[in-house]
Amino acid sequence: MIDTRLDLYPASTVPNGWPGLICRYADYLPVTDQTPIVTLHEGNTPLIPAIALSEKLGRNIKVLLKYDGLNPTGSFKDRGMTMAISKAKESGSEAVICASTGNTSAAAAAYAKRGGLKAFVLIPDGKIALGKLSQALIYGAEVIAIDGNFDQALEIVREMSEKFPITLVNSVNPYRLEGQKTAAFELVEAIGDAPDWLCIPMGNAGNITAYWMGFSQYYASGKSAKLPRMMGFQAAGSAPLVTGQVFDKPETIATAIRIGNPANWAKALKVREESGGAFHSVTDVEILAAYKFLAGEEGVFCEPASAASVAGLLKISDQIPSGATIVCVLTGNGIKDPDTAIACAESKLHKGVAPDITSVAKVMGF
Repeated sequence: MIDTRLDLYPASTVPNGWPGLICRYADYLPVTDQTPIVTLHEGNTPLIPAIALSEKLGRNIKVLLKYDGLNPTGSFKDRGMTMAISKAKESGSEAVICASTGNTSAAAAAYAKRGGLKAFVLIPDGKIALGKLSQALIYGAEVIAIDGNFDQALEIVREMSEKFPITLVNSVNPYRLEGQKTAAFELVEAIGDAPDWLCIPMGNAGNITAYWMGFSQYYASGKSAKLPRMMGFQAAGSAPLVTGQVFDKPETIATAIRIGNPANWAKALKVREESGGAFHSVTDVEILAAYKFLAGEEGVFCEPASAASVAGLLKISDQIPSGATIVCVLTGNGIKDPDTAIACAESKLHKGVAPDITSVAKVMGF
């Protein structure tokens, strides 16, 4: 098995620093001493007590926010991409490809650049938040915008990877889920056990699958005494896992989960069954209300799709057991989608104020 001593890896130049997921969890990942580790020291993201939300729910319910928006490219995708790119490099691949609603493209581009690989990204034209598109471009990816949706883009890149010498790094790549499962390890280590519920947004359903993999692995290893109920939430305009029907034209303000035919559909249903969990949909109005609540009451700025986990929790709050410990996964950083933040903000931007203390004081109400 791979030696996880930091002095073996040039990327780990801080002896007592966080080494990244592969070094930290090598014993639980499909890596060897032949695996070239491509890392931006992802993981180890904060688990933030949601004080206002817990008080709102009452009944001694404790809610914690797993804020994966503080990964290097601003989303949970970095967890999977460090594994996917490392294994692609190990196999001799020189290029990677993905379809994306935004976050995957940013992570793929960054980690490919870090590993010396070429990245190609297919996106649905006009359906990706500006912050995410800017990331893919600045990292040097070749971005191809198609006149179609994410599901069509995924179909194309899957076929491309079968016909050409290029590695697919969407969540159908098993190494992606291997990396993403480490978030569950971090939760168990931070809490001391698995939570009672894990609330998570669902798009392509890779993340809920990966979390369950991680919880199950730690439970089997004796590192936790229980397994959580997995509670998945989708936007009402893009809810195939809730309705059981493909959405040919998914629509939601939560662009990261605007997916009408999830690649991990069967796996997600298995997670729901095995965990005794449930899937629900939330409207864009409910998502934006949770989005603003998190920023305005908790001081946590996530992207709209992330807020689906909190919107869902609030929607089914009457089902929460008293005294439960619940983790809501916040998958991406709010800076990813500045347009939505500006449109939703209730604070006023005061323009044209004269540059003197009297004018400024007047605006401030003094």
